[in-house]
Order: sequence, then C-alpha cells, then structure tokens
Amino acid sequence: MIPARLIPVIFGLVLSCMMSLLISGVSTLRSAGLIDGFFGIWMGAWLPSWIIAFPVVLVVAPLARRIVSNLAKPAPKPAEGEKR
Repeated sequence: MIPARLIPVIFGLVLSCMMSLLISGVSTLRSAGLIDGFFGIWMGAWLPSWIIAFPVVLVVAPLARRIVSNLAKPAPKPAEGEKR
C-alpha cells in the first residue's frame, strides 16, 4: 500500500499521465492524421508533455482546490443531537 502522505503526489502522477496522454494523442491526431508511425509520433509528443504536466499539476492542484472550495457553498451544520 502507498503511505497516505504520498497520495497527493501519486494522484498528480496518475492525473498528469492520463491527461497529457489523452491531450497529446488528440493533438497529434489532429495535426498529423492517422498515418503510419502515428503511435511513435504520439509517444514522442506525450513524454515531453508529461514531464511538464506532472510538476505543474503538483503546483496547480492546491490552488485549484482552494478556488473550488471558495466557490462551493459550505455544507449545512447538523442540528444539535443529530447524527451526520
């Protein structure tokens, strides 16, 4: 199991990997088309994208959480004696 203190970093790793893979695939497909060697071109575009995306996610995620929490309505507090 992964130690709890590493969960935000592992989350950032997985999220940045998946998002950069998807976006680079779409961008490569749109610019080059479905040609011979597409997969190699895609992977050549993905790796540098992921190298940038991973640290950016680690820096930006806390800011995004703060912005969303400021936009969200706080949950109502339970009345005294009520269970949550």
